[in-house]
Amino acid sequence: MLLSKSSVYGIRASLYLAAHNRGQYNSIREVSEELDISFHFLTKILQNLTADNLMESYKGPNGGIRLSAKGRKATLLDVVIAIDGPDLFVECALGLPGCGSSDPCPLHNNWAMVREGIKDMLARTTLEEMAKEGKANKFRITPDGHFSWQ
Repeated sequence: MLLSKSSVYGIRASLYLAAHNRGQYNSIREVSEELDISFHFLTKILQNLTADNLMESYKGPNGGIRLSAKGRKATLLDVVIAIDGPDLFVECALGLPGCGSSDPCPLHNNWAMVREGIKDMLARTTLEEMAKEGKANKFRITPDGHFSWQ
């Protein structure tokens, strides 16, 4: 898997919230159960997204999480960078320090092209667009496909 588990879960949770964009707060417990993601792991991921102002949280008995105004317009790249930072798009595929065009690893040239293609795709895809497409095509975002895009 190219993206970290945290980024994958962050994208899935963000899509869930984009699909249920009624302006209301969603229980983190509900999101974790619906998406089959560990509550504690998801909470840490959502903290990163909240710190980057892609989400808003509200504490209390009716509290939860929702996309912020910035989050509603966010791209998948915004989510990945909020969780893992931009290093995924500059790091060596083999993890070698100093890898670059002047001192490349065996995968450098091919990886650079693939990496840029992935970055471009993530930058062109908004949560809002992906949620609409998910609803229309009934894409699955859970391992067992039980998620409803309603």
